[in-house]
Amino acid sequence: MVFRTLGIRTFLTILLVFVLGITQSISAQNDGGSDKEAKRNDYLLIADLQVQIEATKAINDMYNFKFQRAAAEFKWLKDKYPNHPLPYFLLGLNEWWKIMPNPEIETFDDKFLAYMDSSIMMAEKIYDVDSTKVEGAFFLSASYGFKARLHSDRNNWLRAAAYGNKSLNYLDDCRSKEDLSPELMFGDGLFNYFSVWIRDNYPKLKPLLFIFRKGDKDLGLKQLTEVAHNAFYTRTEAQYWLMRILFSEEHDYRGALVIAEYLHKTFPDNAYFHRQYARMLHSTGQTVMAKYVCEDILRKIDEEMPGYEQNSGRWAAYFLGSIMEASKDYEKAKEYYNLTVKFGEEIEAYETGYFLYSLIGLARIYEREGNTKMAKSYLKQVKKYAKRSHPAHKQAREYLKKI
Repeated sequence: MVFRTLGIRTFLTILLVFVLGITQSISAQNDGGSDKEAKRNDYLLIADLQVQIEATKAINDMYNFKFQRAAAEFKWLKDKYPNHPLPYFLLGLNEWWKIMPNPEIETFDDKFLAYMDSSIMMAEKIYDVDSTKVEGAFFLSASYGFKARLHSDRNNWLRAAAYGNKSLNYLDDCRSKEDLSPELMFGDGLFNYFSVWIRDNYPKLKPLLFIFRKGDKDLGLKQLTEVAHNAFYTRTEAQYWLMRILFSEEHDYRGALVIAEYLHKTFPDNAYFHRQYARMLHSTGQTVMAKYVCEDILRKIDEEMPGYEQNSGRWAAYFLGSIMEASKDYEKAKEYYNLTVKFGEEIEAYETGYFLYSLIGLARIYEREGNTKMAKSYLKQVKKYAKRSHPAHKQAREYLKKI
């Protein structure tokens, strides 16, 4: 599934998606304003070509997990424009991408929230000025949206709901200023797709969505595809979401793989994009390349590169284990399945699929080797950690009866 959890967390995640679409798109709107207006108002940083160039380079560094380099560039913007929300928001976004590889890690939370609070404080000041109201609104909408997403991940539901509601209020100010540029199409495309997706997958959330207009999934996909090919500011975000939609919802695995390959080659040190590429390769049966990519992930973990940790290792080791098992190299398969289990135990990811299916994989191999005692011990671990409704639990129960 595109989203890891149900209920309000799903709703807030969708809300964040809408916010991101508007936030990143307003830059195109302001860029189309008159030179006279840009010169008159020092606050319109996103209409400044030089600032866009500097920020774009830093954003690319951020996506490639060169966080220190990105932060240095963002701090330069903060020193130059200390009273504008843009640099504080970008510094917060830099912390957000440190969280992305493993959302369970809370190391970066305080710094992320502090930057978003600073962005909100600065945005409130320019929101009260008529000529910069929209610019203030989208920073307020985006900052509150990100805070809502983090608090939902931390199960702080009341705070998440409060920040989500504030984000919605400012989002309305932004929507009234949209035009048909490719950048603005990003937010509209996500809205068109996910407003229908929520109604189809979570009927209980329909009452929360009555304030939105009706979407169109097919149109949303077309819009996201156009943004992914033609936009400047929102291209990477559009590609990221399009990849996830094609893979998890549309089951267009080949289409998702094309995007995943591009993202990995463009940002080769982004641990999140790296493991998604490995997943797409494994899912489409491209085992030779999948093996190489997964080994590269494990190498970067050994080298302690930023963002490469047990979560990415759990993915890569499981894919390698299944590849080795399929090629009948059972000793290597056991090695990688055990590594998956080790990574899972280190981050307490006991209920995750790769952890559970690695245990089942080990049981299969030991049962093949005639060691039913070891096989049963791994299957009992699956029953211990998996919820009874989980497919792995059912598989373990049936397997135990069989052997």
